[in-house]
Amino acid sequence: MAELVLGFIFVVLLCVGVPVAFCIGLATMAALLISIDTLPALTTMAQRMAGGLNSFSLLAVPLFILSGVIMGQGGIARRLIAFAKCLVGMVPGGLALVNVVSCTLFGSISGSAVAASSAVGGFMLPEMEKDGFDKNFGAAVTATAATTGLLIPPSNILIVYAIASGGVSIAALFLAG
Repeated sequence: MAELVLGFIFVVLLCVGVPVAFCIGLATMAALLISIDTLPALTTMAQRMAGGLNSFSLLAVPLFILSGVIMGQGGIARRLIAFAKCLVGMVPGGLALVNVVSCTLFGSISGSAVAASSAVGGFMLPEMEKDGFDKNFGAAVTATAATTGLLIPPSNILIVYAIASGGVSIAALFLAG
């Protein structure tokens, strides 16, 4: 019975337009209230929420994204693009290669593909369009190049994988990257 209530309330809240995190929480609370008494249900829910937030390793993810945004606003993205132009800008299709190298470097510094694509893409997409590249091609190059930086430490994906797997060392994953 609790599983049906859980699924039904989740789907209804999702269809109404409630954010997914609140859908999960409210559906879980309703299923717990049906299964057990009110006080133990509220206590269990509070303990699980506090336990889920008490992860020092997961704190790195929003801080990496914040550092990527700060670096993008601070001008590091433009400097990385200038450096990449010096490396590969003279070859045919060089601006696309500059985009790839810049996204990889920025992603490896910030640890976030989202931060890399927004910081580098915000500058490179208009430049590539001005140089004659198709807008869709520029967006595709930026999106795929930004994910390359995820293999280079520090990486959000490696941290989340280490936590989700339960036994993999973050340091070992960084070394493998």
